[in-house]
Amino acid sequence: MSGVERSGAAAGVKGERVEGGQSVLDIRGVSPPERHPRIFGTFTNLELGESFVLVNDHDPKPLFYQFQAEYTGQFSWEYLEQGPKTWRVRIGKQGSAADRTPLHTIP
Repeated sequence: MSGVERSGAAAGVKGERVEGGQSVLDIRGVSPPERHPRIFGTFTNLELGESFVLVNDHDPKPLFYQFQAEYTGQFSWEYLEQGPKTWRVRIGKQGSAADRTPLHTIP
């Protein structure tokens, strides 16, 4: 599945919309302290194999490094547009259900 099929996932959230079955998170109008929490919240809510398109007013390369540090091997990153005024990146959730299973459980 290449995009978020659940159109309701983006409904009613400022900056989010659905275009052709693909969830789009436009953070250009979002204050900087709210941007990363909103992006990671959107990512966390994805099902395996789903993705969303991030729209930003600058290259989100630092965000890529944060994803690399926190979600190694669990995300995909594809530039769709690279400036000069708008950057669009498709961010997807990868892996298997086994990747989400805790290795240790506490009885």
